[in-house]
Amino acid sequence: SVAVMSTRVPGARASSFDASPAARLSSRASSRLPGAARARVGTRRQRGGPVGTRAIFGGIFDGGGSKRREAAKAALLEAIEGTQRGVAASEEDVAAVEAAASALERLNPNRSPLASPLVNGEWELLYTTSASILGANKPWFLRPSGPIYQTIDVGRLRARNRETFPFFNAVDADLTPTSRSAVNVQFVKFFILGVAPVDAPPSARGALDVTYLDDEMRVSRGDRGNLFVLRMHDRDVELPRPEDD
Repeated sequence: SVAVMSTRVPGARASSFDASPAARLSSRASSRLPGAARARVGTRRQRGGPVGTRAIFGGIFDGGGSKRREAAKAALLEAIEGTQRGVAASEEDVAAVEAAASALERLNPNRSPLASPLVNGEWELLYTTSASILGANKPWFLRPSGPIYQTIDVGRLRARNRETFPFFNAVDADLTPTSRSAVNVQFVKFFILGVAPVDAPPSARGALDVTYLDDEMRVSRGDRGNLFVLRMHDRDVELPRPEDD
């Protein structure tokens, strides 16, 4: 079933995640680090990749902040790698991811994420501590094995969480900003198997705080204390309302 992603993202098993988008993103982040930083974060694997202009010149303009962010992102992705979105994470893994996420949050370049266009679009879930989203207490065949996505459209104050293979469940939500970074989430309609609409009860609600945001990664915290790490999948996805037509 679809779990709520303010507090929850649609359920997830990541057996297909090992050669993952996180690994590709980690490759890009790690490739921008100086050798010493790579040695610190590359305890599992080392990879190469293109060096961005921002990585070359960022330190000149922000006191080295961009280099520190790239190093922190690489460390977080290294900690996530192999955890299958969190379902296979040991207590040690959970602690390592939490420490890496907290370090990255302290370097957040967008303190007003709801005012930033970077928050909009479709994001892919890389990691969460939510057992209900992961289906951690379910047999493996009842856990979604395909990617899980969350779309945010702040302009329309809407969000959508959707599973892919094998269940294709989804849920739409309305957002109410409560600060520069946080929203209350009211789920309004579930889509069972992606097609059968079911009205959500008033009790289907939660909250979400965006604690780190850049052009390729988002970290969020739910009102139940769960951690979410996502990467940008498709910036062009919007959520028009029926009255927009």
